[in-house]
Amino acid sequence: MAGAIRIGISGWRYPGWRGVFYPKDLPQRAELEYAARRFGALEINGSFYSLQRPGSYQRWYEAAPKGFVFALKGSRYITHMLKLRDVATPLANFFASGVFNLREKLGPVLWQFPARFEYDRERMERFFDLLPRDTTAAARLARRHDARVRGRAQLEVDKHRTLRYAVEVRSESFADPAFIDLLRRWKIALVIADTAGRWPLKHDITADFVYIRLHGDVELYSSGYTEEALDEWARRIAAWQRGSEPRDADRISPRKPPARKSRDVYCFFDNDAKVRAPFDAQTLMHKLGMKGPDDPSGRRAGRARPAGRRRRITPAA
Repeated sequence: MAGAIRIGISGWRYPGWRGVFYPKDLPQRAELEYAARRFGALEINGSFYSLQRPGSYQRWYEAAPKGFVFALKGSRYITHMLKLRDVATPLANFFASGVFNLREKLGPVLWQFPARFEYDRERMERFFDLLPRDTTAAARLARRHDARVRGRAQLEVDKHRTLRYAVEVRSESFADPAFIDLLRRWKIALVIADTAGRWPLKHDITADFVYIRLHGDVELYSSGYTEEALDEWARRIAAWQRGSEPRDADRISPRKPPARKSRDVYCFFDNDAKVRAPFDAQTLMHKLGMKGPDDPSGRRAGRARPAGRRRRITPAA
């Protein structure tokens, strides 16, 4: 069975999108539902800036259709402020804050590190060891929360599910084959991040899924992607979905990733400043033969299909 391809956007609440991507008369409270009917996945950004509440996660769950997936950004308090030091309790708070209300719609958890955070194997390994590998372990960890979420913690899980993690690093110090080996040992995905050349763009595959963030290839967070650029990303995604590598794979490690018949691929556009993200995401979906839930063809966004039109890319069937 071919891996699922999910193309989406990073966040959904942007004033500049109103009247451009969102209809002018669309209430703000309906923006998530509108976006979730057009993509297969979205990144939740609010969880990066502060602990959210169980009610918010529940509303997000209810606003998204069946089969939809939320990627969740981990707390910057853990990655940027504490820099992974003494993070067991903050990690418990993060999972206790309502994350479990996403239930089957919870996708990968993304941990983004600042450019000044340099590779420290021991520190990274300690953090990876703390990360719960499934929802049952996450619930145990969440019960160790402190007063920050007391009285509003959500500690129950509906089902035992495996958890996936991805890390986005920006310091050149991570360009170390030993780091790639570490990620592969823990089955954590290295984010393939296009940042207009500001930070390294590497294609090492370190897990059973691929996580891509497209921040802009000319101007960070602002520039849109050309047809040719999106063609290239479509080809890469089709190759990763098949369990192989694209012809232009630029790896840190000389070692190829472990062979697989297929991989799930998540790709999020974060070039939101000039309202390019949702339209670039839709164009990329089209090139991969994918449609959102509200598309007249009825093709669901979670699976790509072979397509015969010119400029479309044929992923694995």
